[in-house]
Amino acid sequence: MKLTQIAVASAAAALVSTGATAGPVKPQPNKDKCYGISLAGKNDCAAGAGTTCAGTSKRNYQGNAWKYVAKGTCTAIKTPKGVGSLTPKKA
Repeated sequence: MKLTQIAVASAAAALVSTGATAGPVKPQPNKDKCYGISLAGKNDCAAGAGTTCAGTSKRNYQGNAWKYVAKGTCTAIKTPKGVGSLTPKKA
């Protein structure tokens, strides 16, 4: 009986912890959304079909996933796939 309770508690804790990161990151008005710069699983939101939001990008530098950056710096950020973009890039 105790083992079952522990398993249920662990599963519930896992759901709560993943739910906290699955939504969008709080808006940051003094920053720009920069597409194509985040590493896999490190995006702030908008990662396309099959994802739920923050932390769900599947690939490094995914063109439809964005990360907040300091205003005016996005297009100067260089990645192995080019520079950051203020609009979604083709995947």
